[in-house]
Order: sequence, then structure tokens, then C-alpha cells
Amino acid sequence: MSAPRLLITGGAGFIGTNLTARSIERGHDVVVLDSLVRPGSDANADWLRETYPDGFELIVGDVRDQSVLQRALRNVDHVVHLAAQVAVTTSLVEPLADFDVNARGTLDVLEAIRVCPKPPSLVFTSTNKVYGALDVDLEAEATRYVPRDPRVRERGIAETRALDFHSPYGCSKGAADQYVIDYARSFGLRTVVLRMSCIYGPHQNGNEDQGWVAHFMRHALTDRAVTIFGDGKQVRDVLFIDDLLNAFDLAWDHIETLSGRAFNIGGGPRNTLSLIELVEQLESATREPLDVAFSDWRVGDQRYYVSDTEAFTRATGWRAATPPEEGLAMLRAWFEESTERSQPKLRPVAAATELRP
Repeated sequence: MSAPRLLITGGAGFIGTNLTARSIERGHDVVVLDSLVRPGSDANADWLRETYPDGFELIVGDVRDQSVLQRALRNVDHVVHLAAQVAVTTSLVEPLADFDVNARGTLDVLEAIRVCPKPPSLVFTSTNKVYGALDVDLEAEATRYVPRDPRVRERGIAETRALDFHSPYGCSKGAADQYVIDYARSFGLRTVVLRMSCIYGPHQNGNEDQGWVAHFMRHALTDRAVTIFGDGKQVRDVLFIDDLLNAFDLAWDHIETLSGRAFNIGGGPRNTLSLIELVEQLESATREPLDVAFSDWRVGDQRYYVSDTEAFTRATGWRAATPPEEGLAMLRAWFEESTERSQPKLRPVAAATELRP
């Protein structure tokens, strides 16, 4: 039996690069479709070419180009649609472009799949922003917000939470999210939506707008200032990239029973950090203070979002397996290796066991 053929849109981004590498190593026939416009994606593409010179096909193009999509989808068994505009701040400046990439681009992918002689399955990466700013009753502790509702505190936010798109980015990703679900209902495609929380790991080029764990770590290790928008007590559940890739594997394996559904994917209540807590960990690891400035809250920023992932666990058996101290240590090791020649010298760091949530 031939190896499955996999199309990864946005395959030179952070998640896509890790998924491409794993898929090649597992013997999959991989097609990467990426416009290479996001900063860092060209470097990721170069790394993939150097590491796997004969392992995949790279198509440089846009998912909104139907001729490119048709070429990329030829004889494909599975699609992971990662290509997106990923920043709330960018969506506020350029809402039409944000809609065009996220909503129309996803609809273009769905339509291209729909007309395939044998339509492949689709895993779509959505976002917790589809739940809006979240009206959760919170109390402020020294370093974080904590829900007053014990059920939310214990389990997080479930898929039963009403959708409440907030910010153009939330609207565009939310529209795409709903189209993916409906194409399973209306056209019988095999689709599943993963509403992701904060994913982090190697090959992530984080910045102020997106990828805050990697952004904070890079700045701590190169002695540069960071800006916290809000008071820094906002809480997220963090998920190491390998755990997300395991979720992709299980989504493909169970696509017949998962199709037409959306699932929250994140580290869950056991793997949470506030911005202040991450800063404290990095300062402990480098034994140097991190230069931190504070600015106003940004539109749609959630004070508290932690994923309730039990629905996906019940359906597939998946659980987050990497605690933050291990994931942060692996991210730091990647920074050290990848920036040795091209970036300022990294600060010395304490043992990985000091990186505690």
C-alpha cells in the first residue's frame, strides 16, 4: 500500500514546518503550499530543503489561486489547512486583507477539495478567538486571573461556549471555522476543526502580535525589551508543538467519526501560564531581569482562556503530554542551535528544571 499523500497549506510556517518534518520522517508523500510572505517562512523553507532535499514538494503560491490549488491537490489523501493571516493587530489595520486570506482563502480550499474526483479529508486550524473576549467572572491574584466558577477553573472553556466573534481576525477565522463544519453537512466532505490555544515550539518566529511564548523567550535570551499589553495577568493554556502534531495524527485516524465537528485543542488546566509568570520563569532561568514595558489592552484580548479538551480526549484518547518546563527547555535549546551564527549571543540559562509553570 502506498504512503498517504498529504497537502499542508502554510507548510513553511511554524506549525507547518514541524508537521512537514514529522510527516516526511514517517514516510508520507508531502506537498507544501506556502506563499512565503510571513517573516521567517523562507528560512523555514530553506531548513526543510536542506534537511529533506528529496523528501517533499514545495509549491510557492497562494491558496486563493485555484490553478495552484488544483496542482497541489492532485492525488492528495489528506489536507491540513494552516495558511492564514494570524494577527489580531494586522486584522484591525487591514480587515479586508484579513478576510480575504482567512475566510475566502479557506472557502477556496474547500471548493477545490469539493471538486476533486476523490475529495481528501481536511483538518482546519481555527482559534480560541471564535469565543470572543469571553465574559468569565474572574478574580485577580498576584500573578494571574482565576475563574470564580469552580467548573471553569477545573476544566476550562468547552465547545459549548457560545461563539462571539471579536475583532476582524476573530470574524474571519470564525467564518472559516463555520464553513469547514458546514461543508461536511452540506457536501459530505470529511472535515474537522481544531480550535487552538497557544502553541509553541521550535521554528516559531513569534512577535508581539502572535506567538508570545517564543517572542518572550527570544527577547529574554538576547537581552531585548518586551511589551505586555494589559496587566500581564491574562492566562493561557500552552501546548507544545509535538502534542499538537499527535492531535493531527488522531484527527486523521478518526476522521469518519469526527467529521463536521469542532474541538478545542490546548494544554488544558494543567499547562497554564500568565504573561507575568512566563517573565518570572525567564528571569529565573537567565538570572537577569527582563526589560518589560506595559501598554493598553488590545481589542479582543481575553483575560482568561484555557481549553477544555475533554471532547477530543473522549473521541480519540488524546491528551497533552508535555509539561511547560520541558517544552520551554526544548524551545530554548532550538533557539540556541538556530541562532548561534545569525543572532546576538544568548544569555546563559539555568538548568531546565528551573523553568516551572
